[in-house]
Amino acid sequence: MLMSITGAQLGTAFQLLVSGFIADYWGWPAIFYINGALGAIWTAAYVMLGADSPQTSKMISAEEKIYIQHSLGQVGEQKKLKTPWKDIWTSLPFYAVIIAHCGQNWGFWTLMTEIPSYMKKILGVDIKANGAMSALPYLVMFILGFPFGFVSDYVLKKQWISITVCRKISNTIGIWGPAVTLIGLSYVPAGNIVLAVTLLTVVVGLNAGQYTGYLLVHIDMAPNFAGSMMGITNFFANIISIMAPLMAGLILQDERDPYQWYQVFYLSSGIYFASNLFFIIFATSERQKWNEPITDDEPERTTKAV
Repeated sequence: MLMSITGAQLGTAFQLLVSGFIADYWGWPAIFYINGALGAIWTAAYVMLGADSPQTSKMISAEEKIYIQHSLGQVGEQKKLKTPWKDIWTSLPFYAVIIAHCGQNWGFWTLMTEIPSYMKKILGVDIKANGAMSALPYLVMFILGFPFGFVSDYVLKKQWISITVCRKISNTIGIWGPAVTLIGLSYVPAGNIVLAVTLLTVVVGLNAGQYTGYLLVHIDMAPNFAGSMMGITNFFANIISIMAPLMAGLILQDERDPYQWYQVFYLSSGIYFASNLFFIIFATSERQKWNEPITDDEPERTTKAV
């Protein structure tokens, strides 16, 4: 899972890196045309090559299908489980995951959309260098995802701490770390580009803690319904990702005013802190009893956990 989700940050880093050059040579509209075309190509490839399961895939060999099915324990037909919507929507730990996801998205997307403007208006970085410097934090986040994953797996394998504690520690590093660093960024002396870029890189890079934090709690709590739960949390978090840049735009009436940037940073820091505090108090990685509800042909609920 880590290998797939960290790819998003590698893509972001590459996009920010080349966007400065694209805008400089062909104008800023070309950025949208090129990214739109790449998205269309990816969608076409996904539709043609993707499959619901190994059994229905036409792109893998029979030997690979058997290997995947045995590895996942999915050899025969699987009965469709009824999604326990009431249990999901009344689960306080699940709301803790939603809030953590929303809080992380607020800070992350504020930085994603505003870093280029901060680089240009406050640090005075030209458009080509802007792209490279804006890409650096996301490249670091991509790289840091792997040690977070390796360390978490090692700690859990050794059984030094519980899964819940491990998730909360990772999440705290990934959310409170940026919260503290954002406050430090507010006090960077004018013209100190190296320090500002270093702190921005730390702020974004530490977000990698989410990969072994709240993002895995869906699977921990209810692996049978992790997809549905992720869909719900992602829905609310994506609404936040729209609201965060809009709020930043309302605050930044003059993008050359450092004080207004401090307000943006402090707001994001506060939301980071509050969302993770709620997660620490109420989240859990314990398997929920509603993970195995009744199937379409079963008269009663199964209460035994996997």
